[in-house]
Amino acid sequence: MSEQTVSGKAAVVVVNTRAWFMRRTPVFWLTLSVLSCVGLFLTWFWGAWSGGLDVAETCALREGQNYDDAYRKEHWREPSQLFPLHNKCNASYDLVPAWVNPMLVLLALLAVAGLIAAVWATVVRLRRLWQRCRPTSAL
Repeated sequence: MSEQTVSGKAAVVVVNTRAWFMRRTPVFWLTLSVLSCVGLFLTWFWGAWSGGLDVAETCALREGQNYDDAYRKEHWREPSQLFPLHNKCNASYDLVPAWVNPMLVLLALLAVAGLIAAVWATVVRLRRLWQRCRPTSAL
């Protein structure tokens, strides 16, 4: 495959990607943002309640880990934080799954990006509509 062919294909991919983004309506981006917020809430809820109501019982029975009461008393603020989510049985075992905190970050970024794209798409569409409806002056 020649170098010119590869660069030509890359240009086609870039043009197609740009066209895909340009065809999306503001409603699409707003829906993406809202669904990301729903996913964000559900993921946070999953992580926040991963220890259950009785953490000592969850550590011992469900996870097979030793519950370290001295560690929990020393780090008493960790389970009540909104982010990052932690609910540790001891210094080495966290009841919150490892995927929860990165997923919270990704979903929050996706929600913000969707909201920005919705505003951008709305502005572009309104600008195009204004240019089409604007009366042209005859010279």
